[in-house]
Amino acid sequence: MNTIIYISGLSTVPEDVYEAGSIDGATGWERFKSLTFPLIIPFFSINMVLSGKNFLMVFDQIMALTKGGPAQSTESISFLIYNNGMAGGQFGFQSANAVLFFVIIVAFSVAQLQFTSSKEEQL
Repeated sequence: MNTIIYISGLSTVPEDVYEAGSIDGATGWERFKSLTFPLIIPFFSINMVLSGKNFLMVFDQIMALTKGGPAQSTESISFLIYNNGMAGGQFGFQSANAVLFFVIIVAFSVAQLQFTSSKEEQL
């Protein structure tokens, strides 16, 4: 999914920009740093937000592969909420944890969007 987002961002960069950069004598790294990356920052921003959300909410891989792993070494917060709620019988407590976890993810995503949008405005 990340690669598809980056490829779609790269496909929006016009060839005229690269042509003007090569006329100005930009090398490969300078072309990426000064031309390509500023034009794909919106795609980079959304990709970072989605990656951060997926990092915090990983559940299906853990459930399918290890079910928490040896000695709970691969347990995530979402798997812990599920496991303690379903197997442990702590439905109310884990529901409160899930709501709190949702608020933390929303705050993290908003902070990340604010940071990356401020970077977009600087460029």
